[in-house]
Amino acid sequence: MLSSPSLPALPALIPGPLAAEEAGVAPATIRKWVQLGHLRAAGKAGRAQLFRLEDVFAAERLARRRTRTA
Repeated sequence: MLSSPSLPALPALIPGPLAAEEAGVAPATIRKWVQLGHLRAAGKAGRAQLFRLEDVFAAERLARRRTRTA
């Protein structure tokens, strides 16, 4: 039996409202992070911006660090 090399899994892209739900923030917060440059969309579906979940969590950690030091 021949085995094929496994391909790395592509990161799942999710829309802003779902990203907000996963991070426990409001959709407006996701939009604000994009405005501030803390988060970049990884793609688009029509007019909707799509995000990698790991990028959303990184932006959330950055926001928490900034509020703790402020």
